[in-house]
Amino acid sequence: MKNAYERLTEHFQKVGDLDHVYSISSWDEATMMPEGGGTARGQAMATLGVVIHEMQCSEKIGEWLDACSNLDLDDWQAANIREIKREYDSVTCLPSDLVHAASLASSRSEQAWRKCRANNDWQTMQPLLEEVVNLARQSAVVRSEKTGLSLYDSLLETYEPGMRSGKIDLLFSGLKDFLPDLIEQVVEKQSRTPLVPMGNNFAIDKQRDLGIKVMGILGFDFDHGRLDVSHHPFCGGVQQDVRITTRYTTENFVESLMAVVHETGHAMYEQGRPKGWDGQPVGVARSSGVHESQSLLMEMQAGRSPEFLKFLAPVIRENFGVSDDEAGWSDDNLHRLYTRVERGLIRVDADEVSYPLHVILRYEIEKELIEGNVQVADIPELWNSKMAEYLQRDTRGDYKNGCLQDVHWNAGLFGYFPTYTLGAMMAAQIFAAARRAMPGVLDDIGRGAFGNLLDWLRENVHSKGSYHSVSDLLVSATGEDLNEAFFVNHLKQRYLA
Repeated sequence: MKNAYERLTEHFQKVGDLDHVYSISSWDEATMMPEGGGTARGQAMATLGVVIHEMQCSEKIGEWLDACSNLDLDDWQAANIREIKREYDSVTCLPSDLVHAASLASSRSEQAWRKCRANNDWQTMQPLLEEVVNLARQSAVVRSEKTGLSLYDSLLETYEPGMRSGKIDLLFSGLKDFLPDLIEQVVEKQSRTPLVPMGNNFAIDKQRDLGIKVMGILGFDFDHGRLDVSHHPFCGGVQQDVRITTRYTTENFVESLMAVVHETGHAMYEQGRPKGWDGQPVGVARSSGVHESQSLLMEMQAGRSPEFLKFLAPVIRENFGVSDDEAGWSDDNLHRLYTRVERGLIRVDADEVSYPLHVILRYEIEKELIEGNVQVADIPELWNSKMAEYLQRDTRGDYKNGCLQDVHWNAGLFGYFPTYTLGAMMAAQIFAAARRAMPGVLDDIGRGAFGNLLDWLRENVHSKGSYHSVSDLLVSATGEDLNEAFFVNHLKQRYLA
């Protein structure tokens, strides 16, 4: 006869199987689904979401958890029980009708966003987003009553367990003071060596070929994943079948390639999660911030390092059929291109120096939205004022490149944005630890050899799943809890030294 722990793991394996189907269906909606299938797909995913939610809320889980207190479990099993309880407490506070309504609203809003952004249409988008925000607030109220956290922190907890907005405010306050002056210095310094034009017609099939090559260099397992196209780059799917996407423009190949590198970092984290824990909460990635640390470690720490860019330059020239003596395609000019700092409008295209200000802007707005201090109708004006203050850019009337540029709010992902910059801080700290452990890792990267780095990440981060808390994971991998000084020092060394 099965004991309580065995029944729990069997139950969550079934939940994991349904999550698998939901994830692949979500990927298909964003990449392959014809426009006319949107309504039916939204209904189907809402129904499946409710089924998953009800399974996660089953009263049997509570009974089995109680019975597990009498069992002799090993450390990983005990950690799995801890994570099951955390997840159970999180989902049981939300009624199924609220989950269903939120799923439908976010599906309608996300599908409409694709057209509204393309058409610069805020008027159509506003009421749909208002419905999503209203339901997110209702969820926050329920979660807040359950956890005792603030409205916003109750949502933040679902993405970054243990993190609180008070700590984020302190971390981001320092960056808000530091980054504008740094950007000013770097822009002035880089203006002395202007970029040499490379042209503006890069065939999409060539860009895809280059992305595939670089994915292989980084260590992506193509037997368990693939690359596709979507409106917004993302990593989805499941550990055994990871789906990443990018988007292309013929005017610029850097944006698509760096999106590929970024999403490959996410994907390799997924591919490296602990074996034997499929479907179990302890086997999933620790947090959104830790996940982002793995993508930014590959994209920013390693991918834009002088060593890797020197290796990558001839690969790029060969891919596009360009000779070595064309000035715009020289190693130095390509390095300047990949490390150019600009006060741009678009977050996903931003350099690593200005990127945190894009995140801080969104974090400040979404926190006030959830707390009820700001309404959806206020977003465009508030967005523009913060963009002018932080990055000296004007977005009045430019919704496409302003408040409609991201899909996150339309998809109901409130509490997610700050994890991008938390991830950047973690990435700098983790990469510094990897360099201490392997003094020759930059030389490896300069040869296009990522095996040692990937092995170290697998051992110290990927294979840990959710066994540790975020803080304990960082202490285990780097020797200390999150310390923003690694990120600040990294930016100073790369851009001012």
